[in-house]
Amino acid sequence: MPPFPDILVIECSTEACSVALFDKGTLVAGDYRMLGRGHAEALVPMIAALPGKGHARRIAIGLGPGSFTGVRIALAAGRALALAWGVEAVGYPTLALIAAMARAGARAQPVLTAIAAGHGEWFVQEFDAAGAASGALASLAPEAAIANPAHLVVGSHAEALIALRGHGEAVPLWPDARAALLLPPGAFTLDLTPIYGRAPDAKLPAA
Repeated sequence: MPPFPDILVIECSTEACSVALFDKGTLVAGDYRMLGRGHAEALVPMIAALPGKGHARRIAIGLGPGSFTGVRIALAAGRALALAWGVEAVGYPTLALIAAMARAGARAQPVLTAIAAGHGEWFVQEFDAAGAASGALASLAPEAAIANPAHLVVGSHAEALIALRGHGEAVPLWPDARAALLLPPGAFTLDLTPIYGRAPDAKLPAA
């Protein structure tokens, strides 16, 4: 096998778009951009700008939840590259990455993750101090999300949740592919089913 780096990571689930190339546990190169929109146009050039055009022995893809479009863009690109290069593709939950980033900031404690879910709702999920999910993923209205008593809330909507609830600590974070190796090994899966977190907006007409 050619001496390619170990893993290429692709993360497009939120307003942030990021890619990273790792070899033997060390970050070789990466790119992180707060785009809001335009992931489809930005992602492939970001990968192509990496050393060796991002070619790696394995590809890891953020499965969501988050933006339906962003998740699909990451999966399409990751699967296409894995097929072209003849390598394995794995996935990981995006909220688990956010929780792992929070732990890396000297915060080895339970956290509640909170990001945008569309239609005014928030995706929320609890993680324990070891990084394992300790609660089910849910898409909730803000008034329901604040019922969770977790002291530390992390994610793009952490500050909004704490402001509405009136107590606790908020750490605004967006998922970053360059932090992917902070994930516990068990977070990676061969199942590339996207984690949408709620039903799609578009519905098929009744028969």
